Amino acid sequence: MTFLQALLIGIFAYLGSKRTPWFFGVTGGWNMIGRPLVAGLIVGVILGDVRGGVIAGAMVQALFIGQITPGGAMPADVNWAAYIGIPLALAAGGTGEQAVALSVPLSMLGLGLFNFIMTINAYFPHMGDLAAEKGDGAGIHRATYLAAVPSFILRGGSALLICYLGTPLAEFLINSMPQGILHFFEVAGKMLPAIGFAMLLKQSLSKKWMLVLFLMGWILIGSTNMSVTALAVFATAIAFIFVMAQGGTQAAVPAPVQSAEEDGCYEE
Repeated sequence: MTFLQALLIGIFAYLGSKRTPWFFGVTGGWNMIGRPLVAGLIVGVILGDVRGGVIAGAMVQALFIGQITPGGAMPADVNWAAYIGIPLALAAGGTGEQAVALSVPLSMLGLGLFNFIMTINAYFPHMGDLAAEKGDGAGIHRATYLAAVPSFILRGGSALLICYLGTPLAEFLINSMPQGILHFFEVAGKMLPAIGFAMLLKQSLSKKWMLVLFLMGWILIGSTNMSVTALAVFATAIAFIFVMAQGGTQAAVPAPVQSAEEDGCYEE
């Protein structure tokens, strides 16, 4: 991996990180560029392997597809998993399975970096408060923009250095690993995305019987030539019919009749 390629990956890693305000805020950054599927495409274009990047990105995305960040709290850092795990695996000649295997420990290490950045950034709101007390509008803007500096240095810099300096090490490790360990990574890389889908099902299935609908889709894909797109359209139609049927069967609940109580003490 060249320095320019590592620099571009570092820039996109910063733009796609949590709390980055530049690329349409959270919408364009964390929720779009920061997703492993999009990151895999970006990394594939930078490294000249679009197909491998998209495949690796889809596999890593499946692993974290059930992850939510309530209130900004992250159980794992998808940014490091996407912008360090995927490029390291591709640059070292690995596959999507190796990308998934690298993404798990990197997501845990990246979570520590995220908490460290948030600790540093806790200083800048106080800087903005002091500027507000003095009526210094420029100082408030200055505190807001300065808060992006630690994230840029630590996010972009860490991705740049690890991708540039760590690629030879990753290549050496992959090439020198015994075949049994590589086979274990392949098996684990195929099992971990299934865990991500299981987490998503646990969150989205409000009733246990809805698991039957998932099994129906799995049987249709396995026993017919139906594509995933056709199945998605079919499932949308089934969901629409189900929602309409539920809405029609729910009878309007009459409002409770409140009996007027006479005040026995009302006397003139």
